[in-house]
Amino acid sequence: MAIDEWLMTHLGDVPILRQYQWSGNWVSLGYFQSLGAAKMIFGSALKYVRRWTGGGVVDHRNDATYSLMIPCSEQLASIGGSESYRQIHAALARCLLERGHSCELVSRDSANNSVACFENAVESDLLCQGEKIAGAGQRRTRQGILHQGSVAVKPPDLTELAGYLAKEVIDWTPEIEGNLNPRYESDAWTDRVL
Repeated sequence: MAIDEWLMTHLGDVPILRQYQWSGNWVSLGYFQSLGAAKMIFGSALKYVRRWTGGGVVDHRNDATYSLMIPCSEQLASIGGSESYRQIHAALARCLLERGHSCELVSRDSANNSVACFENAVESDLLCQGEKIAGAGQRRTRQGILHQGSVAVKPPDLTELAGYLAKEVIDWTPEIEGNLNPRYESDAWTDRVL
């Protein structure tokens, strides 16, 4: 989470797609979610971290996690949040279809009010045979959009997603300079109440 924030706050004019796996049994909370509510669903034995983006509570034990950092100079950053969410998930659906996963965009929010991301499909999430397989949270800043997503399918490799969103793709490994925001290691940040 701290790396995503660092990349977003140091974002230049080139969009970034970051894919990563979790080491250990982690659950992430959306910016506005309650740690207590998350523990009621997933228990106290897991590790918890709060995201900088919104969205529900995500169990990362069996997912592919990715982040998109889209600079404000990009067309995708100039459209509304629901439309940028839809366009990113439409590209993700095409990517997954090519990998053998047939899925569809959700047309409207479900009636379920669970804080667990994969129990509560919202408009433009992805469904496969009626089950939610992809969701995300977004945050808009002066630099652009941070889109943090989770995909519950195997295999988890989403490197081709960049090709569905951009005309040109290059591999890049950032050299992180300076300190990462320490709040992601803080119990006070994770357990804060809004």
